[in-house]
Amino acid sequence: MADDDRTYAAPPARRSIELGSAEALRLLGSVSLGRIVFTRQALPTVRPVNHVLVDGAVIVRTHERAALTSHTRQAHGTGVVVAYEADDIDPVTHLGWSVVVTGYAHLVTDPLELARYEALSLPWVDLTMEHTVRIRPDLVTGIALTAGDQADAT
Repeated sequence: MADDDRTYAAPPARRSIELGSAEALRLLGSVSLGRIVFTRQALPTVRPVNHVLVDGAVIVRTHERAALTSHTRQAHGTGVVVAYEADDIDPVTHLGWSVVVTGYAHLVTDPLELARYEALSLPWVDLTMEHTVRIRPDLVTGIALTAGDQADAT
């Protein structure tokens, strides 16, 4: 069958609705996997990681050889600007949500905090995670992708 002989069903109409910060953070806290974006050698770098949301901050555990560990360590007290994205989008309907948090990432050094975060999150890879990075959100954005009729589609 030639490509031009195929018929494709039009995808169902969807609407993109902006989420408020509180709702976006609530959704972010409902999943455990996301992607962290940071600059490495002047280029954007993306890494899949797992996270927990604690007191409004995104907590990511890392290992000694992780690029994120060395990058945040080099930043000293200022932290490094990062973006963190997580989503839950159905692969068939394309309905769901996506949230992006932008802020400064710092290595956590307080032993009590480290113990707390270690108890709250389990690594998703079989590595010892000796370090913890905390992202304090300065900007939180999110969208919900919902079903809608053709007149509502954006």
